[in-house]
Amino acid sequence: MLIGIPKEIMAEEKRVAAIPRTIGKYIDLGFDVGIESSAGEGIFISDDEYEFAGAKLFPDAETLFAESDIILKVNQPVLNERMGKHEVNMLRDEGILIGFFHPAAPENHEMLRRLLDKNVTAFTMSYIPRISRAQKMDVLSSMSTVTGYKAVIMAANQMPRFIPMIGTANGKIRPAQFLVIGTGAVGLQAIATAKQLGGIVMALDIRESACIEAKNIGAEVIAFYVPQDLRADNESHARSLEGDWLEIEKNIISFHLEDADVVILSAHVPGEVAPILITEQMISTMRPGSVIIDISVDQGGNCEVTKCGQIIQRLGVYVCGIQNIPGMMAMDASSLYAENIYYFIENLFKNGVGKIDLKDEIVKSCLITDGGKILDQLTLKALALQEASLNLE
Repeated sequence: MLIGIPKEIMAEEKRVAAIPRTIGKYIDLGFDVGIESSAGEGIFISDDEYEFAGAKLFPDAETLFAESDIILKVNQPVLNERMGKHEVNMLRDEGILIGFFHPAAPENHEMLRRLLDKNVTAFTMSYIPRISRAQKMDVLSSMSTVTGYKAVIMAANQMPRFIPMIGTANGKIRPAQFLVIGTGAVGLQAIATAKQLGGIVMALDIRESACIEAKNIGAEVIAFYVPQDLRADNESHARSLEGDWLEIEKNIISFHLEDADVVILSAHVPGEVAPILITEQMISTMRPGSVIIDISVDQGGNCEVTKCGQIIQRLGVYVCGIQNIPGMMAMDASSLYAENIYYFIENLFKNGVGKIDLKDEIVKSCLITDGGKILDQLTLKALALQEASLNLE
């Protein structure tokens, strides 16, 4: 079987799904590997390096897609404007697609319908389960680590003041205060980075285990009691609070916003719309020049005024909705992603090349389409809601 690695074509995307080190690993498993010319230029890997690792070089995406049994991508398939063709339409009928995307997101529904028409077996790395056996494949954790770090650096670049305490002849300048909401992998790395830069960090999460981890790396945890059955699902993902509990959470956040110089927002549930935790009225209580980095923007955002892909100023506060933060650190992000997806392939074909194990727990969790059907329940729910909304209109 031929594994194909195309050049990513989304705007500003420099990552790639395989590096020379993982090319050799695929060949050791018994696969052939093809790569589109210049696929690695964004991370300074030349075509010669890929060829030296054993990959066959393809001059264009269309040829690569046509000949590959399996396509590995970083992002979801999109329209290749230069060629005038959608990447899904270039896939082989009944081929295999593996990438990192959110199938339940409304903007991906048309892409899913194209996959069904081509009878493609599609997997998303965003659904890797939180079990010990899957840790080496956990793209969410890998990319979240990159995101948490870079989010703090972005905030430091945007804010008009120091992060650490600075001593001057006129006295001391106080350290910046961070409020990190959501202390999963993103939040924990943000806490660690902010502490390393000399900031004071407060953290909020509805999961007791996440709060303990935040406290262990130096954050002051904001007390917020939530009943156990409302906190998290079976995989330790936080649940979205609703009704009175959501209002209580927003009131607690509002109280701490007045002292925050930087707010890092990463509270969301995979496959669901992120809850609004900061309203425009709440922003009015923040110091002028403060910064909000809304990492949940891909799922709607945790801040009411966030604009996707933009940094705006509202009531004297900078609100950042920049997407694809891992793509801004493409070298390390590609290295991590390439290893994650390699281990997924190794598990997917553990019975041999060409023999997919669809009964495996990890495989079933990530399987989105197969046999002309959508198998993911979150995606089916989202599609049903979209249809209902259209019927009401």
